[in-house]
Amino acid sequence: MEMLRITGMRKRFGDKAVLNGLDLSVPEHSIFGFIGKNGAGKTTTMKAVLGLLKTDGGEITVNGEPVEYGKTAVNRRIGYLPDVPEFYPFLTAPEYLRFCGEISGMKRTECESRSRELLQLVGLAEESHRIKGFSRGMKQRLGIAQALLNRPKLLICDEPTSALDPVGRKEILDILQSIREQTTVIFSTHILSDVERICTDVAFLNGGIAEIQGPISDIRATYRQEEYLLETEREADLCDLLTFFPTAKKSEGNQLLIPGPAIPELLRCLADRHIPILRLERAERTLESLFMEVTE
Repeated sequence: MEMLRITGMRKRFGDKAVLNGLDLSVPEHSIFGFIGKNGAGKTTTMKAVLGLLKTDGGEITVNGEPVEYGKTAVNRRIGYLPDVPEFYPFLTAPEYLRFCGEISGMKRTECESRSRELLQLVGLAEESHRIKGFSRGMKQRLGIAQALLNRPKLLICDEPTSALDPVGRKEILDILQSIREQTTVIFSTHILSDVERICTDVAFLNGGIAEIQGPISDIRATYRQEEYLLETEREADLCDLLTFFPTAKKSEGNQLLIPGPAIPELLRCLADRHIPILRLERAERTLESLFMEVTE
């Protein structure tokens, strides 16, 4: 089942077309990576899904319900974490979640129970300091807790790891991965290693449309490279091999990318010349290389 569907969405700001007929399909209980360069329209898309931005055309549905600009009925199904969440600094984390529950109409007992559950989930259950003393990573984790308070069917995160250190990024990614059974997660990013680590599905936004989208496993299979990565022990051997295999491409260090059809001849050459190697393996296409190909 589709949790989010966007069909033919268009948006211009003055004479700049940001979205040019965007089609997007996000499966239920997926972790969906929304990839694009800065200014590609990721945040614009998310604001439109939240009903906070009027589009110039197209349709959006969340859990089968249409999204309309200025009408927030569908928002009860959506949790949202902006790239830089803001909080009342004089509150503690439990006080902030209680405040959010009250203004959204939650019953007090339900809000307190849900708050304890979520603060445990995001690792803030033992934190008694006021929010003004929180690190950037702690604020992001509190933002996720707040976004999940009403048990949304869709959680939208706008570049949640962009300004975090490696430890903070890992903590946020682990949390997003752990809630997949509770909700559908879509997050925009330009950090492709984050997508490769936890996402089930992905879309590449370029030129106002989704150039490539679908399950990561299907994309890897479709764009699989028929190349192998060879790493030699000695640099001199690498130079020798380049004379025998001119179609090979030098990679990092003592590494060559060898076309698949050349592998039988390569193995004979290695044996005949007694060349020691460190590894020989199929070269997996990375999302980074595919994204660069799409955007360039």
